[in-house]
Amino acid sequence: MRGLGIGLIGTGYMGKCHALAWNNVASVFGDVARPRLVALAEVNAELAAKKAAEFGFETATGNWHDLLANPEIDVISVTTPNAFHPEMAIAALDAGKHVWCEKPMAPAYADAVRMRDAAVRSGRTAVMGYNYIQNPMIRHIRRLVDEGAIGIVNHVRVEMDEDFMADPCVPFYWKSEAASGYGALDDFAVHPLSLLFTLFGHVATVVADLVKPYAERPLKEGGNRAVENHDVASVLMTLEGGISAVLMANRSAWGRKGRIALQIFGSAGSILFDQERMNEFQIYQADGRPEEQGFRTVLAAPHHPPYDRFIPAPGHGLGFNDLKVIECRELIAAIGGDKAHVVDFEEGLRIEQSVHAMARSFAERRWVVV
Repeated sequence: MRGLGIGLIGTGYMGKCHALAWNNVASVFGDVARPRLVALAEVNAELAAKKAAEFGFETATGNWHDLLANPEIDVISVTTPNAFHPEMAIAALDAGKHVWCEKPMAPAYADAVRMRDAAVRSGRTAVMGYNYIQNPMIRHIRRLVDEGAIGIVNHVRVEMDEDFMADPCVPFYWKSEAASGYGALDDFAVHPLSLLFTLFGHVATVVADLVKPYAERPLKEGGNRAVENHDVASVLMTLEGGISAVLMANRSAWGRKGRIALQIFGSAGSILFDQERMNEFQIYQADGRPEEQGFRTVLAAPHHPPYDRFIPAPGHGLGFNDLKVIECRELIAAIGGDKAHVVDFEEGLRIEQSVHAMARSFAERRWVVV
């Protein structure tokens, strides 16, 4: 069976993550043909050639448009900065390629709509890079919620915190530009929104507050530049089905490295999860004698699929890049017409709607219906 031909645009943090996933998916799962890494594109030919050699791609180019006309490419991974997603994803879809695009869809909602429309028009598979939903722990939490293990869910809190913008001396770069989006909301909070969508459905109503911890950042060449978006977001929400929820996101939280803290409260118990301890979750069930009630810690194990595809022993733990391998396998399933656990462009647009409703709520100082 012929493996998919792969093109990759961008070789930074997520570009390498995609390359590792394409390289490893056949070995990990053993039920798909090995993808062929056809071509890689970067901002110039020299960097492209260097990264192609590192990642195992057959050819390299300094012009991403070269990938569109290559008949050997079936799928294009788009891992460039946010502002470039619309042009590249739409061009790839119009060229008949499937698309795997990193989040968020686009800084402007109209561009996200155009991406969705291009996917519908092309008939190709187009999915977003929301790899946290692939965690076997999250999948099992969804099962517990569906089975009523903690009763009827009535409140959810989710926080996402990192500290890569915590230092006021960090130089101004594209993530602080208005062209990249709202800041913490769309660059960042879309990840916890993808978890809420996976577990409970989409957001219905919101009221939001956004904050700039630092009004300016230094320029490498000297002087300062005004920060154009917000690094902190706090949102009250109502989810589909009437569940109340709180979302807090902070890109300037000293000491937090990859925190997505999820608390789910129900009528008969609670579930806690934190991405910084991604191979475990805690569950409290209000049954039995009060003397023995308390939170239990559940460790990831082979009976939490697809953990078993990576490791045959419990408690050894998966990593961030492993979630991308799982997402890659789900993408291949979607391309093959099978049921897949992914956020496609249609559902991705719903997440974008939530983000833009939050920004509108902040601007207008009121509750907004998504």
